Amino acid sequence: MKYLKTYDDKCIGCGTCMSVCSQLYFKEDNPEKSRVRVIDADEGFHIRVCNQCGNCVEVCPADALTINKQGVIMLNKSRCIGCLACVSACPISVMWHNPGELNPFKCIACGACAKECPADALEIVTEEN
Repeated sequence: MKYLKTYDDKCIGCGTCMSVCSQLYFKEDNPEKSRVRVIDADEGFHIRVCNQCGNCVEVCPADALTINKQGVIMLNKSRCIGCLACVSACPISVMWHNPGELNPFKCIACGACAKECPADALEIVTEEN
């Protein structure tokens, strides 16, 4: 399985990951449109990102969510009906949706944020199932 591993203890809260992500997928620097989120926590920062658990896949009535060969959950936008069942089913609230847009979105472990993180707080990891 491929996923984005996070290291909260290394995160400096700079927001580079969110900026890189939102620019890559939405062509704008907007943390609300990032697939990775950094939260200012009591004892530093907490990085929120999809762990590829599959709950969203199980509840999708349109079969718009599938798991690829690498274990990453992918959304087929042409099949998505915008019901947002996947958003409700996410146990860690990292399947996001922006008002006015049909499709929800989540981390697909592309690694763009990890490449740009100045603190090495993100890493793409591949593990055998």
